[in-house]
Amino acid sequence: MTSPSPMRGRKKSDLPSKVCQRCARPFTWRKKWERDWENVKFCSDRCRTSSGASK
Repeated sequence: MTSPSPMRGRKKSDLPSKVCQRCARPFTWRKKWERDWENVKFCSDRCRTSSGASK
């Protein structure tokens, strides 16, 4: 089995956060990003796939 997530049992306010490189909005850690959090740069697929300059 896999080891338990280090984020399990934390309050949402205690989760790590980053700022989206496209829209400059803050976003917090999600379970689906658990294995790749270091490489996550965008808050959503829309920001990741959008082209052109940010706001």
